[in-house]
Amino acid sequence: MEKNRPPFSIVVPGRVYRPDATDASHSFMFHQVEGLVVGSDIRFSDLKGVLSIFAKQMFGKDTKMRFRPSFFPFTEPSAEVDISCIICADAARSAQQAMRKCSVCGGKGWLEILGAGMVNPKVFQSVGYDPEKVAGFAFGMGVERIAMLKYGINDIRMFFENDMRFLRQF
Repeated sequence: MEKNRPPFSIVVPGRVYRPDATDASHSFMFHQVEGLVVGSDIRFSDLKGVLSIFAKQMFGKDTKMRFRPSFFPFTEPSAEVDISCIICADAARSAQQAMRKCSVCGGKGWLEILGAGMVNPKVFQSVGYDPEKVAGFAFGMGVERIAMLKYGINDIRMFFENDMRFLRQF
């Protein structure tokens, strides 16, 4: 942002480390794709539209999506975005299956896939943009989490075990 003037959009991949306990749907390290769109007349509805198109293209036209208020330091307002759990939510369940919890969503039927929000005006000020003239949105999503849902993988740890039989499927 310091070297470019709006309008622009960018998508950047990278590795992320965080202090999470490792379980079926979390890892202390994962790969992330971040997106940033900056220009005039950018609204939260634009963000929702972009993410909705992404979810339907990636997971199918019947995929449900919800936005939950959240906090991220560089966006305001911020949201966590969930989609319906493809592993268990749409499957016809018997009474016995319903009692077991999905290892990915914990039986809730939803899985967080990304964080997003409108770029905080203070971010624009810090790079010399006039926040009265520009607006933007940003998002970040974990590649492994997206692949888990896309391909019905129920444990994120499988990506990091270096089992070539598993990895060659993709």
